[in-house]
Order: sequence, then C-alpha cells, then structure tokens
Amino acid sequence: MVCNRCIWAVQRELKKQGLKPLKVILGTAIVEGQVDDETVRKIDLSLHHIGFELIDDKKSRLIENIRTEVINYIHYDPELLGKRNFSDYLSKKLGYDYSYLSSLFSSVEGITIEKYIILQRIEKVKELLVYDELTLSEISYRTGYSSVQHLSNQFKKTIGMSPSMFKRLQENNRKPLDKV
Repeated sequence: MVCNRCIWAVQRELKKQGLKPLKVILGTAIVEGQVDDETVRKIDLSLHHIGFELIDDKKSRLIENIRTEVINYIHYDPELLGKRNFSDYLSKKLGYDYSYLSSLFSSVEGITIEKYIILQRIEKVKELLVYDELTLSEISYRTGYSSVQHLSNQFKKTIGMSPSMFKRLQENNRKPLDKV
C-alpha cells in the first residue's frame, strides 16, 4: 500500500469481512481481535480482487517491509535523503544485517535494493518534473542526488532520455483545462 486510497481500500475490504481495522499503514494492517483461517482466506481473495496480496510468510513480509521503507525514505521523508546511509537506516529499522536483507531482496525480486532505490528516486524525479514547480537543481537536492549532472546521468540511463526531454514530452501531452 503506497497511498491513502490504497489504505482506504484495504480498510474497506477488512470491514466487509466484519473486522475492525485499528491501524492500516504502508504494508501492515492491525485488526481488533483474533482472525480465523477462513476469514484470512476471504481477506486474501478480496484483496487480490482489488490488486493487493496478503503477505503471510516471514520472508515475504520482510521484503514488503524493505519496499515500504524505501518508499517512505524516497517519497515521504525527504529530510533523510543524502543525510543518512540507507543501508544503516534499513538495518536499524528492520533489525537485520544489511547483507542479509540485500541478498534476500535480490534473490526474490531479481534486482538489488540499490537498483530499487534508484527506480524509486527516478519516479520521484518524474513526479516533480511533471509538477513543474522546481528547478532541476532543486529536484536534484530534494531527491538526494549530489549534483544535477548525477541526476541527469542516472535519469537518462534509467529512462532513456534526459530530464528536460521528459519534461518537454509531458508538456506536449497536457491540455489546458478549458480544452479538456
């Protein structure tokens, strides 16, 4: 779950099953009382129907926690970017050695945590480019890049075009509100 609509959708599905959600946050749902196996199966089916999956084994939960922490780190806690070593942050947050987390994530996801972080950072850059409120220098700073050049090189390597070209293409796809 990565947005408020996702959290709302999960809460709705839990309530449909007669449960009282106490806390629903990125990757986690806490409900009141005990949940029997049949209810878990029904929740799994209803979540799958709306594009989510119920994670019930330890390794899958750990991978989901890694994803959640990366998303929080990149998208929701910009003060952390560039100010703290992510491997130390992740190890401390999840209580496992980073080499174990990295190995587990790579073996299951097929990409490294570092590559996943880069993909998330580039998504954040794309979002900020589309908003068109910040300069590339400000975007570079906000997304934890050491320089505009570093951001541009990584963007081009990942997306296949420069940030300025991406921005121009997005502008061409947008219509003024009165023309919609």
